[in-house]
Amino acid sequence: MRHRGTVAPRAEIVAAVWDVNVGSDSNLLEVYVGYLRRKVDEPFGRNAIQTVRGHGYRFAADGG
Repeated sequence: MRHRGTVAPRAEIVAAVWDVNVGSDSNLLEVYVGYLRRKVDEPFGRNAIQTVRGHGYRFAADGG
């Protein structure tokens, strides 16, 4: 949230949240991003958590 609008690379998120030994082919991050979207975005009808294909994720600068 401190870096709204900035893309966080997938590898950086995985390393910060889980053990760096989590395989790069694991979909663990995508599963948890889905959980977050259901909690943060869907109830309020917004798109705050955005996927940047080939790069990672970002929290919308305007809050979605």
